[in-house]
Amino acid sequence: MGTILLASNNAKKLAELRRVVESAGITGLVVLGLGDIDPYDEPVEDGATFDENALIKARAAAAVTGLPSLADDSGLTVDALNGMPGVLSARWSGGKGDDANNELLLAQLADVPTERRGAAFVSVCALVDPNGEDAVARGEWRGTVVTARRGANGFGYDPLFVPDDSVAAGRTSAELTAAEKDSLSHRGQALAKLVPALRALAVVN
Repeated sequence: MGTILLASNNAKKLAELRRVVESAGITGLVVLGLGDIDPYDEPVEDGATFDENALIKARAAAAVTGLPSLADDSGLTVDALNGMPGVLSARWSGGKGDDANNELLLAQLADVPTERRGAAFVSVCALVDPNGEDAVARGEWRGTVVTARRGANGFGYDPLFVPDDSVAAGRTSAELTAAEKDSLSHRGQALAKLVPALRALAVVN
């Protein structure tokens, strides 16, 4: 039985990874989150890119626990804001949480017309084993930032983001089912690219 640690306290990200493993038919792999292990001092995410931050988190988790560790760094890049909030997405309002982040983004785009409200969710997932080997995968999900929050699913900026995908049919990410989001989202895309590596962990460990 293999084990992998998701270096996150986000229960929804943990559930998403477990769904990816299950839907890929991977057996013999236990997926843990930070809540399942003894706490440790998590590293400062001071990278300038999603790639750097994902690797910082995954490498720290692998070094401390001795377990193959997966970390995601993700955020929303808004065209009209020159790619911001980007790596600062979770802290855009100064660490006041999702609601404050959404309100600040709406205020910043208040005078921006629909045709210029293009955006993309970006996710970089880094998988690091205790021997220092790593694999990095990136996913990008294009869409538009709407003018008011809609939907109760998801987290972060999901209530403001309408994907370009026809499957979404004008719904925000927070109005999609978990299965729909997994098949379309930036994180779902990145995790799908790591399925062969996850499958190998289940076989090897």
